Amino acid sequence: TASREQLRVRYGHIIVFLQKGPLVLVSASKSHQSELQLRSELLHVYHQIVSMLTQASINRIFQCRKNYDLRRLLFGSERVLDALLDVMETEAGFLLSAVQCLPLAPSTRDTISQILQKAITPNLVLSILLYNGQLVSIVQEKMVIEDARLKSTDLHLLLNLIRASSAFQTGEIWTPICLPCFNPDCYFYTYVAYLDPPDCTICLVLLSTDKDAFYAVAECKRKIEEGVRTHNALQCISKVQLCQVCHVGVAELRHFLFKPLDVPDHHSQLPQFTSPEVEAPYSTEEKRIYLMDLYWHLHSRIHSTLRPIKLLYHATQRETLLALVTGKFEMYACFSPLVTKSTAIGAVTKLLRWIKKEEDCLFIRSPPKYSTTPPEARGFSNSRVQTNKTLFGTI
Repeated sequence: TASREQLRVRYGHIIVFLQKGPLVLVSASKSHQSELQLRSELLHVYHQIVSMLTQASINRIFQCRKNYDLRRLLFGSERVLDALLDVMETEAGFLLSAVQCLPLAPSTRDTISQILQKAITPNLVLSILLYNGQLVSIVQEKMVIEDARLKSTDLHLLLNLIRASSAFQTGEIWTPICLPCFNPDCYFYTYVAYLDPPDCTICLVLLSTDKDAFYAVAECKRKIEEGVRTHNALQCISKVQLCQVCHVGVAELRHFLFKPLDVPDHHSQLPQFTSPEVEAPYSTEEKRIYLMDLYWHLHSRIHSTLRPIKLLYHATQRETLLALVTGKFEMYACFSPLVTKSTAIGAVTKLLRWIKKEEDCLFIRSPPKYSTTPPEARGFSNSRVQTNKTLFGTI
């Protein structure tokens, strides 16, 4: 095809090819994963490779040596790629292209965001606080976000890189990381530290464009530690009650995914979703993968390029599912078996009311921003070329 992406089926295997520049990625699957799901996995694998090497470096290498074995540069990163393939099977964020926020009282989240806002240094562009992979707060440098939008894929890949390496739990780490959807050709210099060792559940990530800013960024971390200690924020985070399906009050409901689409400041907002903890009968890893495969099936039907639809009712022997997409939200809900379409729609209506009531706890509606750049230097944000030279690390 024109995009050099092909699908072949032979002897019960699905083989998907994806070409990105000089790299050809191949997925061979015997499962019932769709072409869309396999292609999405290949694209995320490609982006994870770019996050470690940058796209510009890859292209430059193959321009000089077309038969170069890229495994030389990827030696030791197998664990990262394996972890990515595993997590894509069970985490809905990859399906929805969104990140999940930790349910938190708005006053607590505002306090934490203000702490991050005050702990800044020149060339610091993003401050992110996470709890077990869920977003607690993200504070953005105004100039960077004016020029480009942070994508959820970048945050997923960054999280996977952190979780896949035990080195990040040993102390303060300073490492170059590329955000491939933000800018595939340059590095950010990334500071990672856990605020609650040895549990290592609350992770602070600070991204700078200055490769020599380790000590300045580490000082920001110490200010943040002091702030969260003063306001008892770590205890508030660790004791938070995670979202459970029983909180909704719909007896037939087993699980759901909800992604708002009518968010304010849409072009600079990080896409978010909410979902309860996975409970019985999907509590084992095998069953969680089964549930996610069902969601992927609904997603591929809803977003079909040939015949997209807005509402889909799907029944199996074990459960009933409903997918619904409007201009305001995208939702997937799983119910017990034998639930009729009308009953499922009524249950979704109750679920929407509950989400509306809890939305200030479930989502970050307006991410706070800061500026580390003097006003007279802000004119460059309108120039993409100059921004690339000024804001990002060299490769």
